[in-house]
Amino acid sequence: MVHSNCSMHQLNQRENKIMPMNSFLGVFAKSPLKPLEDHINLVHRCSQGLLPFFEAVYAEDWKTAQEAQQEISKLEKQADTIKRELRINLPSGIFMPIQRQDVLDLLTQQDKIANKAKDISGRILGRQLSIPKSLHAQFLEYLNRCLDATEQAKQVINELDELLETGFRGREVKLVEDMIERLDSIEDDTDRLQISLRRNLLAIEKNLNPVDVMFLYSIIEWVGELADISERVGSRLELMLAN
Repeated sequence: MVHSNCSMHQLNQRENKIMPMNSFLGVFAKSPLKPLEDHINLVHRCSQGLLPFFEAVYAEDWKTAQEAQQEISKLEKQADTIKRELRINLPSGIFMPIQRQDVLDLLTQQDKIANKAKDISGRILGRQLSIPKSLHAQFLEYLNRCLDATEQAKQVINELDELLETGFRGREVKLVEDMIERLDSIEDDTDRLQISLRRNLLAIEKNLNPVDVMFLYSIIEWVGELADISERVGSRLELMLAN
């Protein structure tokens, strides 16, 4: 009996050592797509950090802008950690109506949103690049619409569990398809806003530092890429639903 108790104790010890190592894999047993949802939620928080960042930029409060940029960088690094763990630990033999490569493709697109938010804030902070006051309202409208796209992408990805439960069939598929269509519509809005913003920058660029003008056009394009990448997240999922 003593030998049996010792063996059980040793077995429990071994299990306690193994469990932490497999904790990430344990997530998949409950929900194979949960880490992907966790990643997009963190990515969206990272992109939302651009709102307080640009608020500080508008006020030319570079200390506060630096703090906001550091928060964006911190969230981007956290998203990178989830990305690496998911790439390393995602089992290749998962039994579900979604291929491993499809999950990794979605992950790659999602991660680009966080990277772009970090690049935008880093570029502006590095040059202490001011947005012309005459463009403040229009630029903020444009930024918010692009962030609407990242929000919509987040909502789409957070429907994956429900899609999995229904075997990627039924009314849930129609709901997600409608959400993806909405995402496409938001991206179209951002295209129109970008054209108008570029036109208004063109009208005043002769009064600005030429190098700053070049960077402003670049920032406008990068902000637009938040919506473009978000649309690609939806497109990847749409292709998965069609297969």
